[in-house]
Amino acid sequence: MHAPEPLRPPSIWALAWRMLWRDLRAGEWRLLVLAVALAVAALGGVAMFGDRLQAGLQRDAAALLGGDAVVVSDHPVPASLSERARRLGLATAQTATLPTMARAAAAPGASPRLVALKAVGAGYPLRGALELRRAEGGVGQTVREGPSPGRAWVDAGVLDALDLRLGDALALGELELTVSGVLVREPDRGAGFLNFAPRVLIHEADLARSGLIQPASRVTYRLAVAGRPEAVRAFVQAVEAELRQPAGRGMRLETLENGRPEMRQTFDRSTKFLKLVALLTALLSAIAVALAARDFARRHLDDCALLRVFGLRQRTIAAAYGLAFGIGGVVASAIGLLAGYGVQAVLVGQLGGLLQADLPAAGPAPWWFGLGVGLTLLVSFGLPPVLQLARVPPLRVLRRDLGELQPLSVSVAVLGILGFAALLLAASADGALGLYAVGGFAGAALFFAALALAALALLRRVVREGLTPPWLILATRRMTARPAATALQVSSLALGLLALSLLVLLRTDLIDSWRKATPANAPDRFVINILPDQQAAFQEVLRTAGVTGYDWYPMIRGRLVGVNDRTVAATDYADERAQRLVDREFNLSYTAQAPEHNRIVAGRWQPNEPNAISVEQGLAETLGLKLNDVLRFDIAGVEVQARITSLRQVDWGSMRANFFVIFPVDRLDAPVAQSYLAAFRSPPVAGFDARLTRAFPNVTVVDLSTTLAEVQRVIEQIVRAIEFLFAWALAAGLLVLFAAVTAARQEHVRAFAILRALGARQRFLARVQGAELLGVGLLAGTLAGACAWLIGWALARRVFGFDWTAPLWVPLVTAVAGAALAWAAGWLGLRGVLRRPVVETLRAATVDG
Repeated sequence: MHAPEPLRPPSIWALAWRMLWRDLRAGEWRLLVLAVALAVAALGGVAMFGDRLQAGLQRDAAALLGGDAVVVSDHPVPASLSERARRLGLATAQTATLPTMARAAAAPGASPRLVALKAVGAGYPLRGALELRRAEGGVGQTVREGPSPGRAWVDAGVLDALDLRLGDALALGELELTVSGVLVREPDRGAGFLNFAPRVLIHEADLARSGLIQPASRVTYRLAVAGRPEAVRAFVQAVEAELRQPAGRGMRLETLENGRPEMRQTFDRSTKFLKLVALLTALLSAIAVALAARDFARRHLDDCALLRVFGLRQRTIAAAYGLAFGIGGVVASAIGLLAGYGVQAVLVGQLGGLLQADLPAAGPAPWWFGLGVGLTLLVSFGLPPVLQLARVPPLRVLRRDLGELQPLSVSVAVLGILGFAALLLAASADGALGLYAVGGFAGAALFFAALALAALALLRRVVREGLTPPWLILATRRMTARPAATALQVSSLALGLLALSLLVLLRTDLIDSWRKATPANAPDRFVINILPDQQAAFQEVLRTAGVTGYDWYPMIRGRLVGVNDRTVAATDYADERAQRLVDREFNLSYTAQAPEHNRIVAGRWQPNEPNAISVEQGLAETLGLKLNDVLRFDIAGVEVQARITSLRQVDWGSMRANFFVIFPVDRLDAPVAQSYLAAFRSPPVAGFDARLTRAFPNVTVVDLSTTLAEVQRVIEQIVRAIEFLFAWALAAGLLVLFAAVTAARQEHVRAFAILRALGARQRFLARVQGAELLGVGLLAGTLAGACAWLIGWALARRVFGFDWTAPLWVPLVTAVAGAALAWAAGWLGLRGVLRRPVVETLRAATVDG
């Protein structure tokens, strides 16, 4: 008879799997998995969307630009550049654009209209495609080349303004061309002010015969190239070298990185919003994981004590829990990644249509990033308290007061927080956004804990026997008897409420500010070249048509020629934009009252201050201007100088009349020529634009209704995407509230078991529990509201560039909301504590005590 083999302890892998499977079946991992999955879904989904969006922008930017690189010049592009491109194997296409007057050939006496004439040659367009409607009421058709000689393609606005139909003759200079198509889409149109005028597209041979190009004509020439990336890079390097030479004056280079910035800025701002919501979701999930992990570890103290009694070493227990958490993290991250894939699919549905093309699939990087988020979250915030289980002494099976969880060491806490913070900063891809979100939360956590401890000390002094109901005294004593635990609960609740209130304020104030920039009643007509003696008559026409609110400003053309005591020239600046600004004429204006849609960010606006000017903030930064600098302008031969007394923040996408430089006076003393500009919402009167141009033949009416509708469509799509992701952050915030309230569930069970054994009634204990929850919620809500107001202000001003209009009573609302949410979360998490039978509570008190 053989002796029985000694029992061998299970392997670490087997022990870890048994622990994980047992806890999953018992529901111990439910809160941890949910918190990790929420964070991974939010951050991973936004990362996938950003990856797809970036790939789509890179692919479609060439079409928006008209090529892989474009040389733009105010004189014909040197033939040497075209020849170099051909030697490199690149395809080329040249265009020329200029403003000119067009008229109906069949009505020589009819009023002409300003159009943006564009002449194209062979190979146009290199990237993207033209969409053309060849019959009235027909559908758009894609074409791969421009019009043939003798033909013209026009915007629908040209037909309306000149009362033309397809097949009619259009007069341009010395030419008469047949209108053979209506432009539906033009890939490389751009967003300059000239391009808001209706387009006329012709063949380059017709431009040469039209007689429109004269020595003073303002023509913009473009040479677009496309081909192999390495050939494009070689061409770009050659052009950059050419631009540094004197012969390069008046030319600039547009590439995929610097071309069409308005499209990139739109998506940058939208993804910045989405990243903020995702960051808040991840921060909230980190709090929930930390709370849930500590509660998880507390419930497993007795199990680990038994394992120690059975001879398992600390190293084995620690390794088993670490391995279990690693497997659990991979599972939770996988669930989150699947959910994140659904998140990005919804975001693509909301925002991907702005590119008017299918987005390519996301690469592998966002998937690995999401997995890293989940594992980092568990390792940084979940594993440290669980690893304390390995140090539980075997004697705990006899003495329950031994082996209690201790506060984490400073080094472990700091290391985990720094690791997760670094991950979030990398995810934000924006230093200011990441620092405000992560730094704001870290500072808020310390602030909340300190104030919570101070409030508990004050509460201990204020609540006295004889003056306060017994249930409130007991609730106060329970809270003040464990100040560290109460401060942790208050801080956790406050951080959750901070994120929720911040998101609500962002959704309302920041998004409303965005919408207000281009409201539904924003001006959709700009009228320029109104003569001084036409002011009264023009304004009377507007009033008769029912137009009551409109922008009305004088317009003066002036060139900057001096700053302080020095004369300036384009060659004085290295920045390309600064060179263009100094090389061109500015639209100057004057008004005694500061424009209501501009914000003074430095200095002061003093009405009718002599020799003063207000400068747009971006212009000042580009040209290195500051307050009290003296600028000199050449206005048609008259030199005018003034001192900078204020800087204004101007939203150029607001669809309002805006100027780089404004004199804060109601009358300009200098004898300079001027015209007037009007911006207004067109009245619902048929043929109003035509009547306006007939009454004032010299004015130019610019129709921005299509552009305004497109801007508003973009904003609404972005808002819907943000609101969708907001729901995920809301779920994470509620998860934190639930975790914070239920984290001390075991203490509630033990305390209430003893109190019920001593004869306390259920109604009395319910009041005690309610007072605790409401008190903690009120304190947390008040602190969260105050911090949300401050952090929201910083994000609005420093990151998104909006005015912050949150009301001062926000802390009051968040205090009430905090009390209500804390009570609701407490009722969900603790409702069974007071309903347990007396015998069961006594048994629980015996077992746990």
